[in-house]
Amino acid sequence: MTAPASQVDPFDLVIFGGTGDLAVRKLLPALYHRYADGQIQPGSRLIGVARDALSDADYHARVREAVVKSLGADLPEETLSGFLGLIGYHALDARKDAGWDAFAAAMHASPERVCVFYLATSPDIFVPICERLRERGLNHARARVVVEKPIGRDLQSATAINDALGRCFAEQQTFRIDHYLGKETVQNLVALRFGNALFEPLWNAGHIDHVQITVAETIGVEWRAGFYDGAGALRDMVQNHLLQLLCLVAMEPPASLAPDAIRDEKLKVLRALKPIDETNAAQCSVRGQYRAGASNGGAVPGYLEEIGRPESRTETFVALKAELRNWRWAGVPFYLRTGKRLPERVSEIVITFRAIPHSIFGESAGQISPNKLVLRLQPDEGVKLWLMNKYPGPGGLRLRRVALDMSFAEAFGVRNPDAYERLLMDVVRGNPTLFMRRDEVEAAWAWADPILAAWEAGHDAPKGYTAGTWGPSAAVALIERDGRTWHEDAS
Repeated sequence: MTAPASQVDPFDLVIFGGTGDLAVRKLLPALYHRYADGQIQPGSRLIGVARDALSDADYHARVREAVVKSLGADLPEETLSGFLGLIGYHALDARKDAGWDAFAAAMHASPERVCVFYLATSPDIFVPICERLRERGLNHARARVVVEKPIGRDLQSATAINDALGRCFAEQQTFRIDHYLGKETVQNLVALRFGNALFEPLWNAGHIDHVQITVAETIGVEWRAGFYDGAGALRDMVQNHLLQLLCLVAMEPPASLAPDAIRDEKLKVLRALKPIDETNAAQCSVRGQYRAGASNGGAVPGYLEEIGRPESRTETFVALKAELRNWRWAGVPFYLRTGKRLPERVSEIVITFRAIPHSIFGESAGQISPNKLVLRLQPDEGVKLWLMNKYPGPGGLRLRRVALDMSFAEAFGVRNPDAYERLLMDVVRGNPTLFMRRDEVEAAWAWADPILAAWEAGHDAPKGYTAGTWGPSAAVALIERDGRTWHEDAS
């Protein structure tokens, strides 16, 4: 079970792309959990929209299969049947007018309700969908639209998309979703920093040596090959996920937990990032592309073979050394890395504190390692604080680094909800705290664009790395040039 959640009033939620991978693997199972936990009331409507010519019964069968596959076959039939009773389906093509009037009439049947339009589609049809919603009066005051990342592929296209969205929905109605911000550990970072006197006084360049943020995947591009080859790891992961995590680590204490108070502070971080461009990209960035190797217990092809484009220079791995030009973080590097076909599926933030200035222990006590605070986002969400301790026993004073280890599942005895569960309900409640504001998106692209331009100008292909390893050797050199190493949990 999860922690108790307050009910929300009956609402309508429409998923454009309702038969797609995101809806099937993430959104529908998340909504089932919220229904099973009593947060979604009977009478709410969950409507899938896609081009497939399906009946409601056909769609129910697909949703049942998806939920059972995701959550297990032992779901209570009464609960699952009740959930399916909330679900409907409309066949629509976002670029054609056929069917839209009937869809609009169905949506106008409950004008008093909150109505959420979730665009689980490719970004190129965000605008056509929103324009058709506006033309039929479905952008009313109680309507909200959710758009998935990436918003554009550079600053220019992101601005154009935001302008077009702004002509259809007000900024307070627009929810730009980054599911990483819904993870328990990410939100717990705010609680750790600002709810404990132990950490905030030390959260600065005087006490922190460096920060590492890693988001590693063992999978390849798989079904996303068509999208991914036109994007790459920097657009797909760094510009949104990793920069949002950096913002939460580095932001100043907000005046309150009001949505814009937090987002104002995140924006300041993005605007304080030191540029990485043609003058320093070679020293501060590494991009790689996986080759054939072993992953997930078996042999896998290289990226070029997987997508069938031997000339592609799309990166599947990025490592960066980022710095902030402000008082709190001057001189503290933030090392970011993300990639596909890496040895482990892991997302974590590692805060490494400065070494003690002087050791009173002799050499026989052993090496004293700096303290680390490790926030694990996935898998097994939790927090570890690595400390030096005396090894038990009478054999003299020997030191060993051990971890105070808190697993959220064990500490609280509850199921950690998927990030989409929280974020979907936040949209219904109209709480934008965990969603990106327009100026955040554009500030992130303004920093990322010069990196992409520097890579393009350099004419260098991404550095190869064997699938199942931690990226190209240049990523190790990036951090070891500064006398540091990438964090390993057993270290």
